[in-house]
Amino acid sequence: MSKFGCMVMGPAGAGKSTFCSALIQHLRHCKRSCVYVNLDPAAEDFAYEPDVDIRDIISVDDVMEEEGLGPNGGLIYCFEHLMENVDLLTEPLEDVSEEYLIIFDMPGQIELYTHVPIVPQLVKTLTQGSLNIRMCAAYLLEATFVMDRAKFFAGTLSAMSAMLLVELPHVNILSKMDLVKGQVSRKELKHYIDPSIDLLDDEIGDDGPIKMPGDDGTVAVPGDAGEGRDGAGSVVEGPSFQRLNQAVAKLIDDFSMVSFLQLDAQNEESVDAVLSYIDDCVQFHEAREPTEPMDEIDVAG
Repeated sequence: MSKFGCMVMGPAGAGKSTFCSALIQHLRHCKRSCVYVNLDPAAEDFAYEPDVDIRDIISVDDVMEEEGLGPNGGLIYCFEHLMENVDLLTEPLEDVSEEYLIIFDMPGQIELYTHVPIVPQLVKTLTQGSLNIRMCAAYLLEATFVMDRAKFFAGTLSAMSAMLLVELPHVNILSKMDLVKGQVSRKELKHYIDPSIDLLDDEIGDDGPIKMPGDDGTVAVPGDAGEGRDGAGSVVEGPSFQRLNQAVAKLIDDFSMVSFLQLDAQNEESVDAVLSYIDDCVQFHEAREPTEPMDEIDVAG
């Protein structure tokens, strides 16, 4: 019997829990079943109560208090403890049937997906052995990153790093598309859906290119309302920053692994489109048992 799962990942604030809630709501609307697994030991509020919750095993607050660790160290400690007691996670999933999609809501600390091998170990546990879950990863990146090309390429690099480390079929998603509606044209947005180094060179959009460091010595970073060293706004300086972005963009372009879907979690059609890609990744429909055709119905009266 096959099991199917989706591991929802991405940096903090990308909208992972919001996407999980929208996905659960859409699955219920489509009369499909799902199991919601919370793997964020620091999570607080949920639109839907998790069916399996890491906080029933261990929480970041308890670890920080008892072990004297910070938030990031506490999170890694929680996952190490989870792997030492992984049966507490896997046993509730043993009886899940192929009718269900198992949704794993992950923490937002990207070092879990880029620096340490804990998540790959967890993936192997879930995809092998008695569970044998057909799994894909959904990596969310906030759409407002397209307002700052340097930030966008950094986020895209983190997505690619997660793809290489986790070794799962990946669906990369630009979330919160409603926040950039009216600010980025469709023509310009196409350049971000399939990221290319040309983004740093081409003049796209009606107002021309967003300036990069080196154009005039100093450049204000678009979309960042924070204050810089001079109090006038966030500022990056010098051609070295431009060379760094060129190197990151070239690395992404050379691998040519990352492309994005667009998500507005408030739009059911948008959620359905993302779900269709997830279903394709885990081969949900291909694995379903064929059904007998309906007997002919005599409608002649």
